[in-house]
Amino acid sequence: MIRTGLDRFLQTTDTNRGRRIALLANQTSVTAELAYSWDALRGRGLDLVRVFSPEHGIFAVEQDQAPVREQRLAGCELVSLYGSSAESLVPPAGSLDDIDLVLFDIQDVGARYYTYVNTMALFMRAIAGRGIEFAVLDRPNPLGGCAVEGPPLTRGYESFVGVFDVPVRHGLTAGELARLWQKEQRLDINLTVVPIEGWSRDMFFDDTELPWVPPSPNMPTLATALVYPGMCLLEGTNISEGRGTTTPFEIAGAPFTVSPRLAERLNSMSLPGAHFRPVSFRPTFNKFAGTICNGVFIHVTDPRAHLPFLTGVAFVKAMREIHGDDSTFLHGVYEFNDAHPAFDLLAGGADIRGMILAGVELDDISASWRESENEFAQRRKEFLLY
Repeated sequence: MIRTGLDRFLQTTDTNRGRRIALLANQTSVTAELAYSWDALRGRGLDLVRVFSPEHGIFAVEQDQAPVREQRLAGCELVSLYGSSAESLVPPAGSLDDIDLVLFDIQDVGARYYTYVNTMALFMRAIAGRGIEFAVLDRPNPLGGCAVEGPPLTRGYESFVGVFDVPVRHGLTAGELARLWQKEQRLDINLTVVPIEGWSRDMFFDDTELPWVPPSPNMPTLATALVYPGMCLLEGTNISEGRGTTTPFEIAGAPFTVSPRLAERLNSMSLPGAHFRPVSFRPTFNKFAGTICNGVFIHVTDPRAHLPFLTGVAFVKAMREIHGDDSTFLHGVYEFNDAHPAFDLLAGGADIRGMILAGVELDDISASWRESENEFAQRRKEFLLY
């Protein structure tokens, strides 16, 4: 039986009576009985002073990069950590003055650019030196904790989608990331991690029998999470990543794409654990809203063999091979940052985009991050809890 950090924390609430508590959470913060954490904490007589919500809001109402303003939580003050500027990403002045303990309990999906753990990191930095305890109520990494994949974060490319210097698929839980962040940033905080009971690193989320609560509006299922570490790269291109459909990130394309040709090219690359089926779709919002797009649906045939980041790079490369300059990289503000193209912020640097534009072979592109993957696999060992 798997028990999350939240369920384990709720069994020891007596030791925290009288402490003023803040909670950093969203709708994934539920008990085994699907009660929200804020209700469960107050139901046990704890003094929950304030709840902070990340991007998308407490119930994931807002789409990506949309400011979270109007949200309510009965009986408790609710503060958004995602507004209209980078300054909104950290706790506002005075919001920590009456707090003794901060609890973090949000389901992550195991990709460097998924912003919830980045909010955690910025929050940890904000409370450093203030004598406030920070406790991560740990949850499983849905993609397991064994595989790591992708390049590291290049200095100068830090952003809200690039806070941790880890591979895109890092294979860590939020608690393990917090341990890494505290040590490598030398943060003066009292960090506690309440571990998951019964979870092992070789487990994917469907092995846990825990309920899947969609962490964000475009992360409806585990199948989405399996492809997200690569297909999110499309946010930095003029290709639709399937937002505005019921299967975002699993489906992708553009009006100018020839579906069978794209599927044939991708399948010829022999990408592990993936098969590409030609499709057409009409997004209801985001890129090409209301327009029929042609593209592919990604079927993950073997989750443990699948290399999602490589698959995302291969997709962008295939589109470039077939369509040339019709398939482009976007420039402009992305997650409050306009210093670099969005694709580079996601990839952690400009090298991969440069190699795609130069027509470098996929095997040579993937070789560029192999050494850093091996280095990280060694570096992360001291932070592992499972």
